[in-house]
Amino acid sequence: MNCGKCTWFIPDAFYPETDKGDYVSHEAVCVLNTGEKDANISITLYFENKDPIGGFKAVCGAKRTNHIRMDKIVSCEGKKVERGVPYAMLVESDVPVVVQYSRLDTTQAEMSFMGLLAY
Repeated sequence: MNCGKCTWFIPDAFYPETDKGDYVSHEAVCVLNTGEKDANISITLYFENKDPIGGFKAVCGAKRTNHIRMDKIVSCEGKKVERGVPYAMLVESDVPVVVQYSRLDTTQAEMSFMGLLAY
């Protein structure tokens, strides 16, 4: 069984500028690959006031999941996700996958978590 799509959009992404307490704020692009072939994932970031940044790559093995932490991924050109800057994502795969986005925000007195399916 090979479920999902090859193109996903996440229009509301944000890596908070600061952390409080023992937990680190972070985002993840959660990928589910139910197919028989590894999925090669490419992520492009879009911004309000600057050109897109591409070259973020990951692999999600066949019949596996991969939680791609946006605070840890580095582009082919050595770029990282900038903290405190809103952005959107285009997630592309060479085989159909399912994509979910999650964010853990530790900047408030109480931690908050958001998880949603991409479009």
